[in-house]
Amino acid sequence: MSRLINILGYIGRSANSFFSRLTRMTALGENAIYWVIVAPFKGKGIRWKSTIHQMVLIGFNSIPIVVVICFFVGLILAMQSAYQLERFGASIYVADLVGVAITREMGPLLTAIIVTGRSGSAIAAEIGTMKVYEEIDALQTMGLNPVRFLVVPRLIALLVMLPCLTLIADFVGIAGGLTLATLNLKISFVRYLTQTANALVLKDLITGLAKTIVFAIIIAQIGSYQGFSVEGGAEGVGKATTAAVVSSIFLIIVADLVCTIFFYSTL
Repeated sequence: MSRLINILGYIGRSANSFFSRLTRMTALGENAIYWVIVAPFKGKGIRWKSTIHQMVLIGFNSIPIVVVICFFVGLILAMQSAYQLERFGASIYVADLVGVAITREMGPLLTAIIVTGRSGSAIAAEIGTMKVYEEIDALQTMGLNPVRFLVVPRLIALLVMLPCLTLIADFVGIAGGLTLATLNLKISFVRYLTQTANALVLKDLITGLAKTIVFAIIIAQIGSYQGFSVEGGAEGVGKATTAAVVSSIFLIIVADLVCTIFFYSTL
């Protein structure tokens, strides 16, 4: 009987903790939406200087790693697909497979995971460090809203830069497949590009970019929430950073699945 009570108590505490976190995260999201959409019409403008600075940190500085990884992924996809397609004399369809896979799935997903590792962790660490040193309390004491000053610039930067990075990832991934096709499969440059253009439709690009909007919100929301939830000193910041990355990647994959199901069933 006591064991059952302990189990029920554990379940109750876990459920209470989950719904408490969900409530705080929802409140943070509502606050961010207010400062992004409603507040500018009430004369409380967005801090564009800070937003542009975050765009550089999140977007421009991520270009090298996104380019390298997506180029290699394009090569890998081309090699793996060519291994099977060459048996049937259908090597040209490597262009179709690489183009569709990159634009629909691999480009948006890889870019979001890379940005999560670089910027999602940085958001949690920066805000968490500010909370440890009571800088957030200082902002509130001066009558300044922490969400407006800390969350909104990062959220807007992610909403703008993640689709841009995904477009770069799409082109570079296709270039990786093109490189393998021209050097190893002896497919001409023009023929490969023509086959890719014929295989892709606008739906492929739109569905990939639409996912990045959801991914951007997840990265900003989770990173900010974990930063504001930091307790303790450096150890708390480390735990929050780890939790932000792990939670964001998990939710990004779940969101990718949901978006894929939605797009395939409705479009």
